[in-house]
Amino acid sequence: MATKYSDRSIPKISLHDYETRIDEITRELVAAAETDGFFALVNHGISFEEIEEQFEAAARFFSLPDEVKATVPFSHKNTGWEKGAQIRPSTGKPDQKESYQMQFGEAMDGMWLSEEALPGFKKQSLGFMMKVQKVSEKLMVCFARGLGFPDDYFVKYHDVTKPTIQTVLRALHYFPLDPTVPTPEGYFRAGAHADWDLLTLLFQRPGQSGLEICPGREVFTAFGAGDTWTKVEPAAGEIVCNIGDLLMSWSDDRFKSTFHRVKTPTDPAVDYFGPRYSLAYFNQPNTDCIIQGPLKKYPVIQGWEFTAAAMKRNFAALEARKASNKLEESKVGLVATAF
Repeated sequence: MATKYSDRSIPKISLHDYETRIDEITRELVAAAETDGFFALVNHGISFEEIEEQFEAAARFFSLPDEVKATVPFSHKNTGWEKGAQIRPSTGKPDQKESYQMQFGEAMDGMWLSEEALPGFKKQSLGFMMKVQKVSEKLMVCFARGLGFPDDYFVKYHDVTKPTIQTVLRALHYFPLDPTVPTPEGYFRAGAHADWDLLTLLFQRPGQSGLEICPGREVFTAFGAGDTWTKVEPAAGEIVCNIGDLLMSWSDDRFKSTFHRVKTPTDPAVDYFGPRYSLAYFNQPNTDCIIQGPLKKYPVIQGWEFTAAAMKRNFAALEARKASNKLEESKVGLVATAF
């Protein structure tokens, strides 16, 4: 089935003069959350140069030999390096990328490369993470106001100074492809998915396109299949944000968590085939926080329970996808035998 596209644009929201414009910014954020579930931030206080410094640091990490990166392997603490290990339920295939996830605090004990292996990387990354956290907290205040909660409601439940924090910065590197040969069958950069966190802040490099969104969560077919997608072109200095499943639940489904993907390049005339880097900051709740929307649509649940349930759903969807693939393969085998 050919992908359908729309040229709709996502809202661009400026955070300039935040303190004096907070009511206006809150209205804009709430409107975006209720419709697209995606928006872009400008004038957010993190300079293009600061963003590029983190991209350069990530590139230095990914340029290391795999055997060096493998000394900090992905762990149950949601930290560390993986390569081709994330399988999306929407595709049943591993994303063709590598990533390295970083947290604040003790979850990173033993998960940073040594200063000798990667000079300055830890200090640079933690400094950048704190800058992004400050932007996240401004958004959290606005969303709390939009839902009728106290200003510090979401901020205190995403406190990165506590040992119960789960927030991560994920550096991603998508592998380049040769545009002169057909893209391999079953090759996916990042299959369609929705984030399960509160809010994701994504940094992209200009010229490295591929991000696509499928607005309208309430009318989705499976993972956006057959629906209309919109390309989100990278712009220098912008932060692309999306609502996660947690905020959708916490808002009693008022705010929309939206499916998105990184398109696999197939057409050299329009697609980007080179190496693609991005930085995703996932605002994930403290494990001991209490989650329930203002209308109490869903039962009270703790942060660790929400995370566990999200992982369970993802695993169940993946197993269902594998079973469906096996069924289709068996049908093909029966047809082949019949002829």
